[in-house]
Amino acid sequence: MTKPTPLTQLPQSELFRKDDVFVLFGELFGRGYATGLVDQARAAGMQIVGITVGRRDDNNALRPLNDEELAAAEANLGGRIINVPLMAGFDLDAPAGEPTPTELLNAMTLKTWEQDKLDWAHIDKCRAIGTERFRKGVAEVMAVLDGMIADGRNVLFAHTMAGGIPKAKVFMVIANRIYKGRGERFMSSQTLLDSDLGKLILQNFDEVSANTFLHLIEGSAAIRARVEATGGQVRYTAYGYHGTEILIDGRYQWQTYTNYTQGYAKMRLERIARAAWEQGVKATVYNCPEIRTNSTDVFAGVELPLIALLEALRKEGGGAWAESQWQACRDLLVDGVTLEDVLKKVADFQTSDVMQPFHDFDAWPMPNNPEQADLQIGTSEDIVQMHKDRKALVTDLLSTLVLEASGALIFRESAAPAGPVLWLNHDIVARQLNQLHA
Repeated sequence: MTKPTPLTQLPQSELFRKDDVFVLFGELFGRGYATGLVDQARAAGMQIVGITVGRRDDNNALRPLNDEELAAAEANLGGRIINVPLMAGFDLDAPAGEPTPTELLNAMTLKTWEQDKLDWAHIDKCRAIGTERFRKGVAEVMAVLDGMIADGRNVLFAHTMAGGIPKAKVFMVIANRIYKGRGERFMSSQTLLDSDLGKLILQNFDEVSANTFLHLIEGSAAIRARVEATGGQVRYTAYGYHGTEILIDGRYQWQTYTNYTQGYAKMRLERIARAAWEQGVKATVYNCPEIRTNSTDVFAGVELPLIALLEALRKEGGGAWAESQWQACRDLLVDGVTLEDVLKKVADFQTSDVMQPFHDFDAWPMPNNPEQADLQIGTSEDIVQMHKDRKALVTDLLSTLVLEASGALIFRESAAPAGPVLWLNHDIVARQLNQLHA
């Protein structure tokens, strides 16, 4: 892919209606993209069905939710959860009596991890076991789900699985230095990827963030065939991140967060969608603006592009409601700091000579470097300091707006999707918000 394919028109088609079925393929957690999409399905009167990743017992054995956990999860979702554990990834899988990949990683130390080697034949066995476990779980889930979908109903499968970082002590320290370290604490992301530790993590990212989409599409083939044969339609959505266009110097330009190690898995996710599309399956990856979530807070600076959405709200026909968002953001700042000060700090960051090389779409995802890390992390911290409360940031408010807009855009576009990979840039997000709040 040589350039992003943006969604340029607000979706006009409608497909999903009362008693159609919305399937959330991933758990619903707070501060996540899926909330906006679930809200849309609920408003349309769709039957909402979810799955669970399950939980680990004290011996790391995977189990379903207990009664209390299940009740809480179903109340949060507003629908029924099929209680078959679908934990993705293979970091805790191994042949009986042999060490899991996580156990092998926990033998590494901060002094040795760059040179430590893994037994890749053993890792391959663990990966195969994890993949087979997941595929069997999907088959179980689909057998139950099949009985919940009446003939002729439309079905929207929403894939939300992402992540795959093993719970290895050594990596937690390394990650903190790669994503938050500057100066003497800076660490190169490329050094990680060149190590066996990094290669294993990339494999696990693929299994969690990308291959689960393939298992969903393949595992639901029988349901898809029956639904379509009886007059219904089936759609698949997934969340990607591959940089987005924001306003820089008065025009929309592609930019990205660095270092986005998970980017390789996100590109694999896109390839899976394209392959499905070529087989006649309407599967679309929506590359959304980055927001602040529980999982992204580890990445210092990931939130910086989000602030430019304020300018897009004005540019894309914003009226009184858009101005109210500007004022709400102003109210979060300390006395003596203006919102224009914050926007200028972001603009200076995006237009700096340091960041220009990272605005290369074809080179994505690029490794970090000391100058970029220092500027990005420093800018992020400077902006946080401009707020009255570190727990009430402009980017928190703007994240909720992106969730609302992306949910509406994905839900509506999925009625008649334009292609297998679409970018939701700040222009279309702003236009959707202004329309919703007109």
